[in-house]
Amino acid sequence: MEYDISSTISLVSHIHSAAADFLRLRLNQHGLPNLSSSHGFILFLLSKEEKLTMSQVAKRINRDKSTATALVQKLKNSGLVETLANKDDGRSKFIMLTAKGREYNKITAKLSTELIEKFYKDFTQDERRQVYDLLLRISSHFD
Repeated sequence: MEYDISSTISLVSHIHSAAADFLRLRLNQHGLPNLSSSHGFILFLLSKEEKLTMSQVAKRINRDKSTATALVQKLKNSGLVETLANKDDGRSKFIMLTAKGREYNKITAKLSTELIEKFYKDFTQDERRQVYDLLLRISSHFD
C-alpha cells in the first residue's frame, strides 16, 4: 500500500499493528501468554518499582481504576503478579511481580530490543533522534 502525507495516521496505525503482530508472534514462540500492551506496560512499571497500588497503576497507564483492576486481575490469574495488603491503608493493596512475572519481563525486554532494532533498521543515530523528536512532538498535541 502506498502512503502520502495525508495518510500519516494510517501509516502510524499500520506500524502499530505490525509491531503488535511481531510481538504476538515472538511471545507465542516463547510459549508466553499474549497480553495487551496495557498488560505489558503494567509489568514494565512493576519491573521499575517493586510495588504499586491500584491507584498508582491506573494513573500511570492512563486508565480508570476499574479498567486497571481488570487488567491486573488478568495478570494475577496468569501468575505474573500478586497482591499484598497495604499496612498503611487497609482499603488498598500493593501489586508486585511474581518470579514468573520477573521472568516474563526478562524475555519481553529482549523482544523489545528486537522490535526497536527492526523499527530503526538502516536508520542513522541522527535519523533515530529525528523520528523520536517528531513523534514526541505529535504526541504532545494529544496531551
